[in-house]
Amino acid sequence: MDKKKLMLLIGALVVAIGTALAARSLFAGAGAPAADAAQQAPKGPKVLVANRALPVGTIITADSVGYQLWPKEMVQDAYYIDGEAEMNKLLGTVVRNPITAGQPLTKGALVAPGDRGFLAAALGPGMRAVTISVSANTGVAGFVFPGDHVDLLLTQTVQVPGDQQTLKTTETILRNVRVLATDQSTDTKIEDGKTVVVSFRTVTLEVTPRIAEKIQVAQTIGTLSLALRSLADNQSELDTAIANGSIKVPAGATKAQEDKLLADAMNRPIDNGTTFVTGGDVSRFQRRTQAPMTKPQPQQYSAPSMPQMSGSAPSAPRPSGPSVRVTRGKATTVEQFGGN
Repeated sequence: MDKKKLMLLIGALVVAIGTALAARSLFAGAGAPAADAAQQAPKGPKVLVANRALPVGTIITADSVGYQLWPKEMVQDAYYIDGEAEMNKLLGTVVRNPITAGQPLTKGALVAPGDRGFLAAALGPGMRAVTISVSANTGVAGFVFPGDHVDLLLTQTVQVPGDQQTLKTTETILRNVRVLATDQSTDTKIEDGKTVVVSFRTVTLEVTPRIAEKIQVAQTIGTLSLALRSLADNQSELDTAIANGSIKVPAGATKAQEDKLLADAMNRPIDNGTTFVTGGDVSRFQRRTQAPMTKPQPQQYSAPSMPQMSGSAPSAPRPSGPSVRVTRGKATTVEQFGGN
């Protein structure tokens, strides 16, 4: 081989080896920051944090919180730590203080059913809790549980002035009312994986201040009954409200803000557009309105008195039954029909 060609081949080989070594050092340098970053990752236990913003009154669900690694030196005793806290017991609790996304949940920020202040924390902003008395008949035989939505019916008997027959009526005075508690229980009792149906004497409802006043008056008028609503009714009415513009989702709202707005709308009680029935809608022997129920009387025709001629005989007694005047030529007579 020519000496010149051999020198060129050796030079190319040296350049190739140098390029390979430079590339190797370059990749090794790029991997060093990643390794350093991995070494700087938090080393410590996992604590329970909020996956999204949780305003006051939010009910904790499985998708609203999660465990995340947290620096050991920053862990506090009030945090919920993975392996120590029972997630099943945290589900269904209510947020007492607002929590931002990514912030650890503390034991004082959540209120569990049965704890002091749970009912006040579960109430939505501007809402009130009122309690009514029910029985097996008026309380859907115990098949109403906290979290369900019901309609409220008022049954009353109205005395009509001047008439012996009363007006019986039932009207739906409220719709879509959320049940907060039955008796003193705010949760559902479950045994062997099955919901236990228990009888109760009182039901606590979530309503607006105005509706709370209406319920108090309604209890003095007649009997209040509950009608359990289907879960599909709430979604159907929500879709209708969005379609007609009654509920407007602001532009630029986040998914969490939109979900909260729609959830508040679905839990809002409705006190307009209600319906009613009266006894006449059920039985033909009952009245429909408060108007007097008088039987129509047959109209009687009274013949005008005939002038008496001087010296003539006294006129005969006027017929008591229906009568008509019959004229034949110049003579007019009164004919009686169906007299007593």
